[in-house]
Amino acid sequence: MDLLSLSIVTGGLLLYSLVSGRLIGTVVTAPMVFVAFGFLIGPGGLNVADVSASHSVIHTIAELTLVLVLFTDAARIDLKQVRRDHDLPMRMLVIGLPLAVILGAWVAVMLFPDFSLWEAALLAALLAPTDAALGQAVVSDKAVPTRIRQAINIESGLNDGIVLPAVLLFAALALASSHHGTPEAGDWLRFGLLQVTLGPLVGIAIGYAGARLLDTAAESGWAGTSFQGIGILSLALFSFVAAELSGGNGFISAFVAGMVFGNTLRHPCVFLFEFMETQGQLLMLITFTVFGAALLPEVIGHITPTILLYAVLSLTFIRIIPVGVSLLGAGLRFPTPLFLGWFGPRGLASILFVLLILEEAALPHSDELFATTVVTVALSTLLHGVSAAPLAKLYGRLTESMGECEENQSVAELPLREGMRNTSEPLEATK
Repeated sequence: MDLLSLSIVTGGLLLYSLVSGRLIGTVVTAPMVFVAFGFLIGPGGLNVADVSASHSVIHTIAELTLVLVLFTDAARIDLKQVRRDHDLPMRMLVIGLPLAVILGAWVAVMLFPDFSLWEAALLAALLAPTDAALGQAVVSDKAVPTRIRQAINIESGLNDGIVLPAVLLFAALALASSHHGTPEAGDWLRFGLLQVTLGPLVGIAIGYAGARLLDTAAESGWAGTSFQGIGILSLALFSFVAAELSGGNGFISAFVAGMVFGNTLRHPCVFLFEFMETQGQLLMLITFTVFGAALLPEVIGHITPTILLYAVLSLTFIRIIPVGVSLLGAGLRFPTPLFLGWFGPRGLASILFVLLILEEAALPHSDELFATTVVTVALSTLLHGVSAAPLAKLYGRLTESMGECEENQSVAELPLREGMRNTSEPLEATK
Protein backbone atom coordinates (compact mmCIF):
# COMPACT_ATOMS: atom_id res chain seq x y z
CA MET A 1 0.00 0.00 0.00
CA ASP A 2 1.58 3.30 -1.12
CA LEU A 3 1.26 6.70 0.57
CA LEU A 4 -1.59 7.83 -1.72
CA SER A 5 -3.60 4.69 -0.92
CA LEU A 6 -2.90 5.13 2.78
CA SER A 7 -4.04 8.75 2.68
CA ILE A 8 -7.28 7.77 0.91
CA VAL A 9 -8.06 5.04 3.45
CA THR A 10 -7.29 7.26 6.45
CA GLY A 11 -9.29 10.09 4.88
CA GLY A 12 -12.26 7.76 4.58
CA LEU A 13 -11.93 6.79 8.23
CA LEU A 14 -11.86 10.47 9.21
CA LEU A 15 -14.92 11.32 7.13
CA TYR A 16 -16.88 8.43 8.61
CA SER A 17 -15.97 9.49 12.16
CA LEU A 18 -17.47 12.92 11.44
CA VAL A 19 -20.90 11.53 10.49
CA SER A 20 -20.93 8.27 12.51
CA GLY A 21 -23.30 9.63 15.15
CA ARG A 22 -25.97 10.34 12.54
CA LEU A 23 -25.80 6.75 11.25
CA ILE A 24 -26.33 5.06 14.63
CA GLY A 25 -29.62 3.17 14.68
CA THR A 26 -30.13 3.47 10.90
CA VAL A 27 -29.96 0.78 8.21
CA VAL A 28 -26.45 1.98 7.29
CA THR A 29 -23.79 0.17 9.33
CA ALA A 30 -20.04 0.76 9.56
CA PRO A 31 -19.15 -2.55 7.82
CA MET A 32 -21.51 -1.66 4.94
CA VAL A 33 -19.92 1.77 4.56
CA PHE A 34 -16.35 0.49 4.54
CA VAL A 35 -16.99 -2.45 2.21
CA ALA A 36 -18.61 0.01 -0.22
CA PHE A 37 -15.80 2.53 0.32
CA GLY A 38 -13.17 -0.14 -0.33
CA PHE A 39 -14.93 -1.27 -3.49
CA LEU A 40 -15.20 2.34 -4.68
CA ILE A 41 -11.49 3.13 -4.30
CA GLY A 42 -10.28 -0.26 -5.52
CA PRO A 43 -10.10 -1.87 -8.97
CA GLY A 44 -13.83 -2.58 -8.90
CA GLY A 45 -14.54 1.16 -8.80
CA LEU A 46 -12.35 4.22 -9.35
CA ASN A 47 -9.11 2.25 -8.94
CA VAL A 48 -7.40 5.13 -7.13
CA ALA A 49 -5.91 3.05 -4.30
CA ASP A 50 -3.53 0.13 -4.49
CA VAL A 51 -4.92 -2.20 -1.82
CA SER A 52 -3.72 -5.74 -2.43
CA ALA A 53 -4.62 -8.63 -0.13
CA SER A 54 -1.24 -10.21 -0.88
CA HIS A 55 0.72 -7.14 0.24
CA SER A 56 2.89 -7.81 3.30
CA VAL A 57 1.47 -4.82 5.17
CA ILE A 58 -2.12 -5.99 4.63
CA HIS A 59 -1.13 -9.52 5.65
CA THR A 60 0.45 -8.18 8.85
CA ILE A 61 -2.64 -6.06 9.65
CA ALA A 62 -4.86 -9.10 9.08
CA GLU A 63 -2.73 -11.27 11.37
CA LEU A 64 -2.66 -8.59 14.08
CA THR A 65 -6.42 -8.06 13.82
CA LEU A 66 -7.23 -11.77 14.10
CA VAL A 67 -4.88 -12.27 17.08
CA LEU A 68 -6.31 -9.31 18.99
CA VAL A 69 -9.95 -10.07 18.10
CA LEU A 70 -9.61 -13.71 19.19
CA PHE A 71 -7.85 -12.72 22.43
CA THR A 72 -10.17 -9.86 23.40
CA ASP A 73 -13.36 -11.70 22.37
CA ALA A 74 -12.43 -14.61 24.61
CA ALA A 75 -11.20 -12.41 27.48
CA ARG A 76 -14.42 -10.38 27.68
CA ILE A 77 -16.64 -13.45 28.14
CA ASP A 78 -17.06 -14.37 31.82
CA LEU A 79 -17.55 -18.14 31.67
CA LYS A 80 -18.98 -18.31 35.21
CA GLN A 81 -21.72 -15.85 34.25
CA VAL A 82 -22.33 -17.71 31.01
CA ARG A 83 -22.82 -20.99 32.86
CA ARG A 84 -25.07 -19.32 35.45
CA ASP A 85 -27.22 -17.06 33.26
CA HIS A 86 -26.78 -17.75 29.58
CA ASP A 87 -28.04 -21.15 28.52
CA LEU A 88 -29.15 -19.93 25.08
CA PRO A 89 -25.68 -19.17 23.65
CA MET A 90 -24.38 -22.38 25.25
CA ARG A 91 -27.03 -24.34 23.35
CA MET A 92 -26.19 -22.48 20.15
CA LEU A 93 -22.47 -23.14 20.54
CA VAL A 94 -22.56 -26.75 21.77
CA ILE A 95 -25.41 -28.01 19.57
CA GLY A 96 -26.07 -25.41 16.90
CA LEU A 97 -22.48 -24.75 15.78
CA PRO A 98 -21.53 -28.41 15.06
CA LEU A 99 -24.90 -28.95 13.35
CA ALA A 100 -24.30 -25.88 11.17
CA VAL A 101 -20.91 -27.24 10.07
CA ILE A 102 -22.39 -30.69 9.34
CA LEU A 103 -25.38 -29.27 7.45
CA GLY A 104 -23.17 -26.78 5.60
CA ALA A 105 -20.82 -29.57 4.53
CA TRP A 106 -23.73 -31.71 3.30
CA VAL A 107 -25.15 -28.85 1.23
CA ALA A 108 -21.66 -28.13 -0.18
CA VAL A 109 -21.28 -31.77 -1.25
CA MET A 110 -24.66 -31.55 -3.01
CA LEU A 111 -23.95 -28.25 -4.77
CA PHE A 112 -20.22 -28.72 -5.48
CA PRO A 113 -19.85 -32.36 -6.57
CA ASP A 114 -16.17 -31.87 -7.44
CA PHE A 115 -15.34 -30.94 -3.83
CA SER A 116 -13.80 -33.55 -1.59
CA LEU A 117 -15.63 -34.19 1.68
CA TRP A 118 -12.96 -32.22 3.57
CA GLU A 119 -13.18 -29.25 1.21
CA ALA A 120 -16.95 -29.20 1.76
CA ALA A 121 -16.42 -29.34 5.53
CA LEU A 122 -13.81 -26.57 5.27
CA LEU A 123 -16.25 -24.29 3.45
CA ALA A 124 -18.90 -24.91 6.10
CA ALA A 125 -16.40 -24.18 8.89
CA LEU A 126 -15.16 -21.00 7.21
CA LEU A 127 -18.72 -19.68 7.22
CA ALA A 128 -19.77 -20.93 10.66
CA PRO A 129 -18.48 -18.07 12.88
CA THR A 130 -20.77 -15.08 13.28
CA ASP A 131 -20.03 -11.38 13.65
CA ALA A 132 -22.50 -9.37 15.71
CA ALA A 133 -20.95 -6.10 14.47
CA LEU A 134 -22.71 -6.53 11.11
CA GLY A 135 -26.07 -6.24 12.90
CA GLN A 136 -24.94 -3.91 15.67
CA ALA A 137 -28.44 -2.56 16.36
CA VAL A 138 -29.60 -6.00 17.47
CA VAL A 139 -27.04 -6.34 20.28
CA SER A 140 -27.14 -2.69 21.36
CA ASP A 141 -30.84 -1.75 21.07
CA LYS A 142 -32.43 -1.80 24.53
CA ALA A 143 -35.77 -2.68 22.95
CA VAL A 144 -34.45 -6.21 22.38
CA PRO A 145 -34.54 -8.21 25.65
CA THR A 146 -31.17 -8.45 27.37
CA ARG A 147 -31.23 -12.25 27.30
CA ILE A 148 -31.60 -12.31 23.51
CA ARG A 149 -29.03 -9.57 22.91
CA GLN A 150 -26.54 -11.34 25.11
CA ALA A 151 -27.18 -14.69 23.39
CA ILE A 152 -26.09 -13.16 20.07
CA ASN A 153 -23.20 -11.28 21.70
CA ILE A 154 -21.77 -14.30 23.55
CA GLU A 155 -22.19 -16.67 20.61
CA SER A 156 -20.39 -14.21 18.34
CA GLY A 157 -17.59 -13.75 20.87
CA LEU A 158 -16.81 -17.45 21.19
CA ASN A 159 -17.70 -19.25 17.98
CA ASP A 160 -14.79 -17.88 15.93
CA GLY A 161 -12.22 -19.34 18.33
CA ILE A 162 -14.18 -22.56 18.79
CA VAL A 163 -14.46 -23.25 15.07
CA LEU A 164 -10.87 -22.28 14.25
CA PRO A 165 -9.38 -25.73 15.11
CA ALA A 166 -11.95 -27.31 12.80
CA VAL A 167 -10.97 -24.92 9.99
CA LEU A 168 -7.30 -25.82 10.40
CA LEU A 169 -7.98 -29.55 10.71
CA PHE A 170 -10.29 -29.65 7.68
CA ALA A 171 -7.73 -27.69 5.63
CA ALA A 172 -5.00 -30.19 6.60
CA LEU A 173 -7.26 -33.16 5.80
CA ALA A 174 -8.26 -31.63 2.47
CA LEU A 175 -4.59 -31.13 1.59
CA ALA A 176 -3.76 -34.68 2.71
CA SER A 177 -6.56 -36.11 0.56
CA SER A 178 -5.36 -34.09 -2.45
CA HIS A 179 -1.88 -35.67 -1.97
CA HIS A 180 -3.28 -39.16 -1.36
CA GLY A 181 -0.64 -41.84 -1.63
CA THR A 182 2.29 -39.42 -1.41
CA PRO A 183 4.61 -38.63 1.53
CA GLU A 184 3.11 -35.10 1.67
CA ALA A 185 -0.23 -36.51 2.85
CA GLY A 186 1.22 -37.73 6.14
CA ASP A 187 3.13 -34.46 6.56
CA TRP A 188 -0.06 -32.42 6.29
CA LEU A 189 -1.86 -34.63 8.80
CA ARG A 190 0.96 -34.33 11.33
CA PHE A 191 1.10 -30.59 10.76
CA GLY A 192 -2.65 -30.22 11.35
CA LEU A 193 -2.59 -32.28 14.55
CA LEU A 194 0.34 -30.29 15.96
CA GLN A 195 -1.44 -27.04 15.12
CA VAL A 196 -4.60 -27.90 17.08
CA THR A 197 -2.88 -29.55 20.07
CA LEU A 198 0.18 -27.44 20.85
CA GLY A 199 -1.64 -24.14 20.31
CA PRO A 200 -4.15 -24.59 23.17
CA LEU A 201 -1.44 -25.85 25.55
CA VAL A 202 0.71 -22.78 24.95
CA GLY A 203 -2.34 -20.53 25.30
CA ILE A 204 -3.33 -22.04 28.65
CA ALA A 205 0.16 -21.60 30.09
CA ILE A 206 0.64 -18.03 28.88
CA GLY A 207 -2.89 -16.87 29.72
CA TYR A 208 -2.69 -18.17 33.28
CA ALA A 209 0.85 -16.95 33.92
CA GLY A 210 0.05 -13.54 32.41
CA ALA A 211 -3.03 -13.05 34.59
CA ARG A 212 -1.13 -14.00 37.75
CA LEU A 213 1.81 -11.73 36.91
CA LEU A 214 -0.45 -8.77 36.08
CA ASP A 215 -2.49 -9.24 39.27
CA THR A 216 0.65 -9.37 41.39
CA ALA A 217 2.18 -6.31 39.70
CA ALA A 218 -1.06 -4.30 40.02
CA GLU A 219 -1.62 -5.22 43.68
CA SER A 220 1.94 -4.29 44.61
CA GLY A 221 1.70 -0.98 42.76
CA TRP A 222 4.50 -1.88 40.35
CA ALA A 223 2.37 -1.71 37.17
CA GLY A 224 0.92 1.64 36.08
CA THR A 225 -2.63 1.67 34.72
CA SER A 226 -1.71 2.61 31.15
CA PHE A 227 1.08 0.05 30.99
CA GLN A 228 -1.25 -2.67 32.24
CA GLY A 229 -3.02 -2.25 28.90
CA ILE A 230 0.24 -2.51 26.99
CA GLY A 231 1.03 -5.64 28.98
CA ILE A 232 -2.29 -7.23 27.99
CA LEU A 233 -1.74 -6.54 24.28
CA SER A 234 1.81 -7.83 24.54
CA LEU A 235 0.48 -10.98 26.17
CA ALA A 236 -1.89 -11.57 23.24
CA LEU A 237 0.95 -11.21 20.73
CA PHE A 238 3.34 -13.27 22.86
CA SER A 239 0.84 -16.15 23.00
CA PHE A 240 0.67 -16.10 19.19
CA VAL A 241 4.43 -15.99 18.66
CA ALA A 242 5.22 -18.61 21.32
CA ALA A 243 2.77 -21.08 19.79
CA GLU A 244 4.10 -20.52 16.26
CA LEU A 245 7.68 -21.08 17.46
CA SER A 246 6.67 -24.31 19.20
CA GLY A 247 4.90 -25.70 16.12
CA GLY A 248 1.36 -24.96 17.29
CA ASN A 249 -1.17 -22.54 15.84
CA GLY A 250 -0.78 -18.99 17.12
CA PHE A 251 -4.40 -18.00 16.53
CA ILE A 252 -5.77 -20.88 18.60
CA SER A 253 -3.21 -20.02 21.27
CA ALA A 254 -4.34 -16.37 21.33
CA PHE A 255 -7.99 -17.39 21.74
CA VAL A 256 -7.27 -19.87 24.54
CA ALA A 257 -4.88 -17.43 26.23
CA GLY A 258 -7.56 -14.74 26.17
CA MET A 259 -10.15 -17.05 27.67
CA VAL A 260 -7.83 -18.22 30.46
CA PHE A 261 -6.54 -14.70 31.08
CA GLY A 262 -10.00 -13.08 31.24
CA ASN A 263 -11.36 -15.73 33.60
CA THR A 264 -8.27 -15.81 35.85
CA LEU A 265 -7.52 -12.10 36.21
CA ARG A 266 -8.88 -10.68 39.48
CA HIS A 267 -8.71 -7.01 38.43
CA PRO A 268 -11.35 -5.58 36.04
CA CYS A 269 -10.18 -5.73 32.44
CA VAL A 270 -11.17 -2.11 31.70
CA PHE A 271 -8.42 -1.66 29.12
CA LEU A 272 -9.87 -4.43 26.95
CA PHE A 273 -13.19 -2.59 26.69
CA GLU A 274 -11.46 0.68 25.82
CA PHE A 275 -9.32 -1.11 23.24
CA MET A 276 -12.37 -2.67 21.58
CA GLU A 277 -13.99 0.77 21.21
CA THR A 278 -10.95 2.43 19.60
CA GLN A 279 -7.98 0.49 18.23
CA GLY A 280 -10.03 -2.69 17.82
CA GLN A 281 -12.70 -0.85 15.83
CA LEU A 282 -10.01 0.76 13.66
CA LEU A 283 -8.44 -2.59 12.75
CA MET A 284 -11.85 -4.08 11.96
CA LEU A 285 -12.85 -1.18 9.69
CA ILE A 286 -9.53 -1.43 7.83
CA THR A 287 -10.23 -5.15 7.33
CA PHE A 288 -13.65 -4.42 5.82
CA THR A 289 -12.04 -1.79 3.57
CA VAL A 290 -9.51 -4.36 2.34
CA PHE A 291 -12.39 -6.80 1.80
CA GLY A 292 -14.21 -4.32 -0.41
CA ALA A 293 -11.11 -3.11 -2.26
CA ALA A 294 -9.19 -6.34 -2.80
CA LEU A 295 -11.33 -9.44 -2.19
CA LEU A 296 -14.73 -8.48 -3.60
CA PRO A 297 -13.50 -7.26 -7.02
CA GLU A 298 -11.46 -10.46 -7.40
CA VAL A 299 -14.56 -12.68 -7.29
CA ILE A 300 -17.31 -10.46 -8.63
CA GLY A 301 -16.74 -11.62 -12.21
CA HIS A 302 -16.62 -15.29 -11.20
CA ILE A 303 -19.90 -15.56 -9.32
CA THR A 304 -21.93 -18.54 -10.49
CA PRO A 305 -25.54 -19.43 -9.66
CA THR A 306 -24.22 -22.32 -7.52
CA ILE A 307 -21.98 -20.01 -5.47
CA LEU A 308 -24.81 -17.52 -5.01
CA LEU A 309 -27.22 -20.29 -4.00
CA TYR A 310 -24.82 -21.65 -1.39
CA ALA A 311 -24.29 -18.14 0.02
CA VAL A 312 -28.05 -17.63 0.40
CA LEU A 313 -28.51 -21.06 1.97
CA SER A 314 -25.59 -20.43 4.34
CA LEU A 315 -27.30 -17.31 5.68
CA THR A 316 -30.71 -18.97 5.98
CA PHE A 317 -31.30 -22.75 5.88
CA ILE A 318 -27.81 -23.78 7.06
CA ARG A 319 -27.88 -21.31 9.96
CA ILE A 320 -31.54 -21.15 11.04
CA ILE A 321 -32.29 -24.89 11.22
CA PRO A 322 -29.35 -25.76 13.53
CA VAL A 323 -30.16 -22.79 15.80
CA GLY A 324 -33.81 -23.85 15.93
CA VAL A 325 -32.84 -27.42 16.82
CA SER A 326 -30.43 -26.21 19.53
CA LEU A 327 -33.19 -24.14 21.16
CA LEU A 328 -35.79 -26.91 21.36
CA GLY A 329 -37.04 -27.24 24.92
CA ALA A 330 -35.82 -23.76 25.95
CA GLY A 331 -39.38 -22.46 26.23
CA LEU A 332 -38.89 -19.67 23.70
CA ARG A 333 -41.84 -18.34 21.77
CA PHE A 334 -42.07 -17.73 18.05
CA PRO A 335 -40.37 -15.84 16.41
CA THR A 336 -37.37 -15.90 18.80
CA PRO A 337 -35.61 -18.96 17.29
CA LEU A 338 -36.07 -17.42 13.83
CA PHE A 339 -34.72 -14.06 15.08
CA LEU A 340 -31.66 -15.69 16.67
CA GLY A 341 -31.16 -17.84 13.58
CA TRP A 342 -31.30 -14.93 11.16
CA PHE A 343 -28.94 -12.74 13.14
CA GLY A 344 -25.85 -14.84 12.67
CA PRO A 345 -24.01 -12.48 10.27
CA ARG A 346 -20.79 -13.66 8.59
CA GLY A 347 -18.04 -11.10 8.74
CA LEU A 348 -14.66 -10.45 10.28
CA ALA A 349 -13.65 -14.01 11.22
CA SER A 350 -14.55 -15.44 7.81
CA ILE A 351 -12.65 -12.64 6.04
CA LEU A 352 -9.55 -13.17 8.15
CA PHE A 353 -9.72 -16.96 7.87
CA VAL A 354 -9.77 -16.58 4.07
CA LEU A 355 -6.87 -14.11 4.10
CA LEU A 356 -4.65 -16.04 6.48
CA ILE A 357 -5.56 -19.73 6.20
CA LEU A 358 -7.13 -20.46 2.83
CA GLU A 359 -4.35 -18.68 0.91
CA GLU A 360 -1.78 -20.94 2.57
CA ALA A 361 -3.61 -24.11 1.53
CA ALA A 362 -3.10 -24.88 -2.16
CA LEU A 363 -6.31 -26.88 -2.48
CA PRO A 364 -7.70 -28.10 -5.81
CA HIS A 365 -10.80 -25.91 -5.41
CA SER A 366 -9.35 -22.93 -3.53
CA ASP A 367 -10.90 -20.47 -6.01
CA GLU A 368 -14.43 -21.78 -5.41
CA LEU A 369 -13.92 -21.84 -1.64
CA PHE A 370 -12.58 -18.30 -1.73
CA ALA A 371 -15.34 -16.95 -3.97
CA THR A 372 -18.16 -18.59 -1.98
CA THR A 373 -16.84 -17.23 1.31
CA VAL A 374 -16.42 -13.70 -0.08
CA VAL A 375 -19.89 -13.66 -1.67
CA THR A 376 -21.50 -14.91 1.54
CA VAL A 377 -19.81 -12.22 3.64
CA ALA A 378 -20.76 -9.52 1.11
CA LEU A 379 -24.41 -10.61 1.12
CA SER A 380 -24.41 -10.81 4.90
CA THR A 381 -22.93 -7.32 5.24
CA LEU A 382 -25.76 -5.92 3.14
CA LEU A 383 -28.73 -8.02 4.29
CA HIS A 384 -27.97 -8.10 8.00
CA GLY A 385 -26.96 -4.46 8.01
CA VAL A 386 -30.18 -3.32 6.36
CA SER A 387 -32.45 -5.56 8.44
CA ALA A 388 -30.85 -5.11 11.88
CA ALA A 389 -32.41 -1.82 13.03
CA PRO A 390 -36.01 -2.37 11.77
CA LEU A 391 -36.16 -6.02 12.88
CA ALA A 392 -34.70 -5.15 16.30
CA LYS A 393 -37.46 -2.57 16.82
CA LEU A 394 -40.16 -4.95 15.56
CA TYR A 395 -38.93 -7.84 17.70
CA GLY A 396 -38.62 -5.53 20.70
CA ARG A 397 -42.30 -4.58 20.40
CA LEU A 398 -43.30 -8.23 20.08
CA THR A 399 -41.39 -9.32 23.19
CA GLU A 400 -42.69 -6.35 25.16
CA SER A 401 -46.24 -7.53 24.45
CA MET A 402 -45.37 -11.06 25.68
CA GLY A 403 -45.07 -9.96 29.31
CA GLU A 404 -43.38 -12.52 31.54
CA CYS A 405 -41.72 -15.10 29.32
CA GLU A 406 -38.38 -16.85 28.83
CA GLU A 407 -37.19 -14.10 26.49
CA ASN A 408 -37.65 -11.40 29.13
CA GLN A 409 -35.81 -13.15 31.95
CA SER A 410 -33.21 -10.97 33.64
CA VAL A 411 -29.58 -11.97 32.96
CA ALA A 412 -26.15 -10.44 33.55
CA GLU A 413 -24.82 -8.24 30.76
CA LEU A 414 -21.40 -8.96 29.30
CA PRO A 415 -19.51 -6.34 27.27
CA LEU A 416 -19.91 -6.16 23.51
CA ARG A 417 -16.93 -6.34 21.18
CA GLU A 418 -17.33 -2.55 20.82
CA GLY A 419 -17.12 -2.08 24.59
CA MET A 420 -19.51 -1.53 27.47
CA ARG A 421 -21.21 1.59 26.12
CA ASN A 422 -24.59 1.14 24.45
CA THR A 423 -23.70 2.04 20.89
CA SER A 424 -27.34 2.55 19.90
CA GLU A 425 -27.23 5.85 21.79
CA PRO A 426 -25.43 9.02 20.71
CA LEU A 427 -22.21 9.75 22.54
CA GLU A 428 -23.66 12.75 24.36
CA ALA A 429 -26.35 10.65 25.98
CA THR A 430 -23.80 8.41 27.67
CA LYS A 431 -21.81 11.15 29.35
